[in-house]
Amino acid sequence: MEKLETIRKEGLEKIAACKDVNELQQLRVLYLGKKGPIQEVMKSMKDLSAEERPIFGQKVNDVKKLMSEAIEARKEVLESEEMERRIESEKIDITLDGQKPSLGNLHPLMLVQQEIEDLFVGLGYQVGEGPEVELDLYNFERANIPKDHPARDMQDTFYINAEELLRTHTTAIQTRQLEEFAKEDKLPIKVICPGKVYRRDDDDATHSHQFMQCEGLVVGEGIRLSDLKGTLLFLAQSMFGKERTIRFRPSYFQFTEPSVEVDVSCHVCGGKGCPVCKGTGWIEILGAGMVHPNVLTMAGFDPKKVNGFAFGIGIERVAMLKYGISDIRNFYTNDIRFLKTFSRFE
Repeated sequence: MEKLETIRKEGLEKIAACKDVNELQQLRVLYLGKKGPIQEVMKSMKDLSAEERPIFGQKVNDVKKLMSEAIEARKEVLESEEMERRIESEKIDITLDGQKPSLGNLHPLMLVQQEIEDLFVGLGYQVGEGPEVELDLYNFERANIPKDHPARDMQDTFYINAEELLRTHTTAIQTRQLEEFAKEDKLPIKVICPGKVYRRDDDDATHSHQFMQCEGLVVGEGIRLSDLKGTLLFLAQSMFGKERTIRFRPSYFQFTEPSVEVDVSCHVCGGKGCPVCKGTGWIEILGAGMVHPNVLTMAGFDPKKVNGFAFGIGIERVAMLKYGISDIRNFYTNDIRFLKTFSRFE
């Protein structure tokens, strides 16, 4: 009995002094396990009389129960203290400024495309769309470039088969739009056609096998070249500043006659000459002209009754000039540092 009482006192003291749940578990095994000191004392029951054994057995059970309850009580205290420490260490200061979520921003090419679309929608234009995998019929033939025409060599093409290809210019959208408007016998036509195009070209700082264009088309009665010039002057001044001027230079495109190259006065030097404009004071930005009569005829219009103008501008070209970008490949490398610089333009 004396030895059992010593074990009880010693065990309760250790339990009360325990500072860790793992250590407490070790005490549970030590005192209540099959190889603990209480179990060792119970081996002496064989030396007791028949009257003493029940009394001693009851005492052993009372000690076990007392120690088990002490262990559970201490466990609750230790777990509560651990929870309080965790709450204190993980406490959030609600007075601190919140973290702004990381949001994406529009790609610079999309910024330019949307700006062009907004300009022309404000002028009453519609936005036309078409497939990137295009038929030869709409990409070339309806654009006045028949099969075996040498002009096809000017646009080195990704062919899928004899009749399908990756469109080389958004003129393909224009020819589809002309056909649709002719079926509806609907005039005037005022539409812009933005989209991605593909050509077999070696990628470098100013060339890419994929790039974006935005073409415009107006067809109606009595459309003049001066209407085209006024429209493109509005475009140039809206995109590059109201001080800009434009000039026309004679050129050749299969789907327009007459055709012109359009230059805008340099927005860096104001036309005085600098490295950006190569000392000329002018920067080429697009090609344009009056819609070729053959294009109107193939779409179903009578070129003796209606005429129109068309223009095409490279979106990468505008973005490079507008934002001072020197390498077209930056648009397609998906460098997040490059893309984040354009969040301020939205």
